[in-house]
Amino acid sequence: MNINRIFVLANNVFQEVVRDRILYIIGFYALILAIAFRVLPEFAATTEDKMFLDFGLAAMNAIGLIVTIFVGTGLVNKEIEKRTILMLIAKPVSRSEIIVGKYLGLSAILAVLVAMMTALYLIFLQFGNIPHPTTSILIAAIFLFLQLSLITSVAIAFSVFTASLLATVLSFAVYLIGNITQDLVQLGRISHNPGMEGLTQGLFLILPDLSRLDLKNDAVYGLQALPDTTALITNAGYGLLYSVMLLAIAILIFSQREF
Repeated sequence: MNINRIFVLANNVFQEVVRDRILYIIGFYALILAIAFRVLPEFAATTEDKMFLDFGLAAMNAIGLIVTIFVGTGLVNKEIEKRTILMLIAKPVSRSEIIVGKYLGLSAILAVLVAMMTALYLIFLQFGNIPHPTTSILIAAIFLFLQLSLITSVAIAFSVFTASLLATVLSFAVYLIGNITQDLVQLGRISHNPGMEGLTQGLFLILPDLSRLDLKNDAVYGLQALPDTTALITNAGYGLLYSVMLLAIAILIFSQREF
């Protein structure tokens, strides 16, 4: 793979997504934070600070997930449906470079989104004099980016062999199940049913354990005040490795497709 060609492809994806006004979502995030900042005290007289902390991170996660899946599943599928993929593969660009370039381009968009939403979130916390663990929030934001990058690779892997709608549904399913795989394993053990236990163990081994990249509760409740560096590095490595594996699968499938 040629680094320069990958960079050009990634830059094209970045510019295309920006032209689609995806970054306007940052303004939408600021709006819902402002509404929550005004409304939450009306419903929670004593716990509004914790509620705002939780709401801000949850909204950031939800917005990032929606952008990741809907844009990610369309990156390759849109090229296939419009037949513009024929022009791409006719150029001196390998199919692996196309997949990696599109992944890096969307990851760059997600990095900008997460960084700007985190900055807005911290500004609101500072403006409202809400006590908050800044270091924990920054760590949670970094791991949110890693989680969204992993979901990007999931979306791309599905989009290379399925229609956009099905790829979207499957990507959401992976996200939902991936956040509860550890709970599913425990459920299988409690059931004392060999079939159920085998199924839950299989899901745990196949699907990504996204709970390892979810540090929202640690940030909100200050559990990550003194971060375990080894655990953070291990979990970050897990997310990156899983993304690489999914991209390798996507490249393998995409390389076998005929257009």
